[in-house]
Amino acid sequence: MKGMVFTEFLEMVEERFGIDMVDDLIERADLPVSQGAYTAVGTYPHEEMVSLVTELHKATEVSVSDLLKTYGEHLFQRFVVGYPVFFENLDSSLAFLENIHDYIHVEVRKLYPDAELPEFRTTRVAENELHMHYISERHMEDFAEGLILGCFKHFEEDGSIQSDKQGDGTTIFVVKVNSVK
Repeated sequence: MKGMVFTEFLEMVEERFGIDMVDDLIERADLPVSQGAYTAVGTYPHEEMVSLVTELHKATEVSVSDLLKTYGEHLFQRFVVGYPVFFENLDSSLAFLENIHDYIHVEVRKLYPDAELPEFRTTRVAENELHMHYISERHMEDFAEGLILGCFKHFEEDGSIQSDKQGDGTTIFVVKVNSVK
C-alpha cells in the first residue's frame, strides 16, 4: 500500500483521538517493515494497516468495520483537496464512481506505477443506481464503502449502499442516490 494511505490514517487518528493514541498505536502494532515511520511516497505491506486498525479497535472499542468506513470518508476528502483534477467535469457521485477504474486508476498508475490498486467494475442500472464490483485480495471493502460515503458527501447527495460479499475477494455494492441536497 502507498505510504500516503498510512500517513493519512495516522493524521485521522491524531485528529480524532490525539497524538498519544498515534504513539500508542505505533508502539503496539506489528510494523516490521516501517517501524511506524511512513513517507507518503513509500510502499508498505497491507498487513501493517491491518495491524494499525486492529490496535485502534482494541484501544477505542470502535468496530474495525466502522473505523475503516470512517477512514474511507476521511481519505476521500483528502483526495478532493489533493487531486482536484479527478473531480473536473463530474457532477455526481455515480459519475465519479463510474470513472474510478478507467480514468482515476489510470492517472494514479502514472503517479505511482507500483501502486497495488483494487479493481472496480461498474454497471449503471438506473439513472440513480449503480452496481459496483470491488475486487481485491486485501478485503478492504469497508474502506471502499467509506470512500463511497465520502463521495456522497462531496457531491452533497443523499445515498444508500448495500453490500454483498462474494467470498472470492469480490464485494458487490449497490449504490443508490436518493436525492441531491
